[in-house]
Amino acid sequence: MELCKIIDKFIEIYGGTKDDLRIFTSPGRVNLIGEHTDYNGGYVFPAALTMKTTIVARKRNDSKIVMRATDLDVVVEADIDRLEDYKGIKWGDYQLGVADELKKEGYEIVGADLLYDDTVPHGGGLSSSAAIEVSTAVMFTTFSNEKNGINEEIDMIKMAKISQKAEHNFIGVKCGIMDQFASAMGKKDHAIFLDCKTLDYKYAPINFEGKKLILTNTNKKHALGASKYNERREECERGLEMLKKAMPEKTCLGEISYDEFIQHKNLITDPIVEKRVEHVICECDRVLKSVDALEKGDIVKFGKLMNESHDSLKNLYEVTGDELDTLAYEARKIDGVLGSRMTGAGFGGCTVSIVEEGAVDKFIEEVGKNYTAKTGLTPSFYISEIGDGGHEVK
Repeated sequence: MELCKIIDKFIEIYGGTKDDLRIFTSPGRVNLIGEHTDYNGGYVFPAALTMKTTIVARKRNDSKIVMRATDLDVVVEADIDRLEDYKGIKWGDYQLGVADELKKEGYEIVGADLLYDDTVPHGGGLSSSAAIEVSTAVMFTTFSNEKNGINEEIDMIKMAKISQKAEHNFIGVKCGIMDQFASAMGKKDHAIFLDCKTLDYKYAPINFEGKKLILTNTNKKHALGASKYNERREECERGLEMLKKAMPEKTCLGEISYDEFIQHKNLITDPIVEKRVEHVICECDRVLKSVDALEKGDIVKFGKLMNESHDSLKNLYEVTGDELDTLAYEARKIDGVLGSRMTGAGFGGCTVSIVEEGAVDKFIEEVGKNYTAKTGLTPSFYISEIGDGGHEVK
């Protein structure tokens, strides 16, 4: 929804004038490569999208947080003094989880009337949850700082960490840091090469001249809390403990090189766990190769690495499923597609493809038709731009 219409909707719901309204926003993200490596202390390569969460906010004079959404007929009223009581509510848990974590960090949560508008597809694997969390964190932190006379720039890495904690403690999903980091720290026309163990990062310019980044939604909803996500994380932790018998100094799989894995993989006694570990270690290596390829302008090599990543997620990590596999493999049949892979946690969600501009129409027509014929579902296509991270809209 256009910003002016969101503001009008806020006035319609809450009354008053536009004079005291504030606007905050944060984007979803696409991970170009490096999947299920973040919570293993490995490398990722995400970029912020121009699809985003927008909040229109007005401070209140009491201890209530009142929330609505432009696309839902639901009202949430929460008491700031007992936020934990709202765990498990159907809508609003990400927002209240962030407020709860900010309180624990010493921020003074200010009561507010809030209207949320989301253009990130929910359940599409493009981190709609991180967009909600980070925009909410920026909003409450801004209000807290103003109330306490603090005039300093918001630490956006801290906002990412607080948002991640909210997901761990309030939602119950032990996610890595990538989604929130990308939403908080995104930069227009750049991807972020991030070491998830140290949070060292650098921006890498993305120049897809003559090509388009296309996100294709399976329209099969996934829910991380109910998926195999936590199970995969536990399998990786078991694999690390086995490998530490030979390498006790290692603290995460991201620290283990491919050569070290080959040398010591016989210590992993569970063949399923071995497959999970092999994916993580090889995927980290693919991220390094991908950043190098893009720095050299070798988009063709990058596309091949994307394909390898999807195949590994299918065969070793087993998080794709028929819908994502169909989209990725139908995409590869189209002349002008350089690479296609699932992005996000898997079990539904989206693929990301790099497509020559001249092949975009054929891509959408052929992939859409063949996907529907094989799955009975109708996909959605988004030709995406790479945008900035979370901030207040002045």
